Amino acid sequence: MTEADIVLTPPPQADGIVKNRPALLLRQLPPFGDFLACGISTQLHHAVPEFDDVISMSDSDFPASGLVADSVIRLGFLAVLPSKRILGSIGKIASERHARLLRNLGEHLMANLKETPNQAIDADT
Repeated sequence: MTEADIVLTPPPQADGIVKNRPALLLRQLPPFGDFLACGISTQLHHAVPEFDDVISMSDSDFPASGLVADSVIRLGFLAVLPSKRILGSIGKIASERHARLLRNLGEHLMANLKETPNQAIDADT
């Protein structure tokens, strides 16, 4: 498995139902090689504009994705997946889409910070 792969996994769900679902591998994490992943859903109404990403049958990377219908890649549905919980890869998204998703997530995580970690360290010295 590699970053940008779409895999099948039984992600943790609030309702407790265990069902294999597609997820996107965003980043491999140290030190054990687990993956930060986000869920994929055909429920397009859950898409958050300027945050999530909708992949449509008309998109150039849709055929390689392994998905069967227009879907939303949901950055708000994150999980850390050990490799043993990944059943296998069904496809892959384009590197440009993967980069856009990482950028959206990073910008969201960094939004509204009053100071950067380096500024806090510099202030203590």
